[in-house]
Amino acid sequence: MKPKILVTRRIFPEVVARLRTVFDVDWYDENEPLSAEQLQRRLQGKQGVFASGSEQITAELVAACPDLKAVCLMTVGYNNVDIAACTARGVVVTNAPDVLTETTADFGFALMMAAARRITESEHYLRRGEWTQWRVDLFAGADIHGSTLGILGMGRIGQAIARRGALGFGMRVIYHNRSRLSAEQEAPLGARWVSKEDVLAQADHLVLVLPYSPASHHLIAAPELALMKRSATLTNIARGGVVDENALAQALGEGRLAAAGLDVFEGEPAVNPRLLALNNVVLTPHIASASVPTRRAMCNLAADNLIALLSGAAAVTPVN
Repeated sequence: MKPKILVTRRIFPEVVARLRTVFDVDWYDENEPLSAEQLQRRLQGKQGVFASGSEQITAELVAACPDLKAVCLMTVGYNNVDIAACTARGVVVTNAPDVLTETTADFGFALMMAAARRITESEHYLRRGEWTQWRVDLFAGADIHGSTLGILGMGRIGQAIARRGALGFGMRVIYHNRSRLSAEQEAPLGARWVSKEDVLAQADHLVLVLPYSPASHHLIAAPELALMKRSATLTNIARGGVVDENALAQALGEGRLAAAGLDVFEGEPAVNPRLLALNNVVLTPHIASASVPTRRAMCNLAADNLIALLSGAAAVTPVN
């Protein structure tokens, strides 16, 4: 008898077809996430679950699903999973690192450039039919080339962004991370480790790429924003909870920060209405990894992990 698994949302049909060669698959072929009650009900008797970042894998859920052995995420982030509860009950959790690094770095850099060069703001102006003449200061923004790129979180994606900035745009790269990179890693990027306060104070363009945890909740709040240059931009492709959105909206609205680019939000898919009311923030719906090849690779890596774990092999990318 094939092991039973749940696929919690609409994904590429060919990935589901692949899973069906190995498993008895219950596929919830919808984009609307399952409620907590629906998720618990459909996980009964299942040994594995293919999940995204939307499903909450809580201690209560794990306790109510005694057959569960594997939680395989198609995302890098796993703050929606109670890792301690899974570990205590022998449930292996996996994520999908590496496969989305370059695509996410591409998007993060694009978002930073859109904020700095006021692309969204100027497009809306044009579409409203307000462009009637050229002016020297018409949507004059900030340069990227030759400026200082600050990065908080220097993992795979942070390093990929640093590489684009240093090698492609001649940017000076400073960063802060819990652990400093080796000299061999820093050298090709010309990257320099500094304190968090120095990153904030010196960066012309600050990019957040650090993982979310209770320790990083509202890591960027009013005191941190007050350290930044008035001409600086802030780009967040990490998690929404890293930034105090009310403090950010206040700084943007008062001109204490030039612009921001946000792909993630604390209450997503709801967006803070104070941010929606501002012209100097570029807002995108959590799509940094959204290229077709990358999303397919993310799904296939989650499938690889499920197949490995439920056939008795080691996980490809274990979290616990």
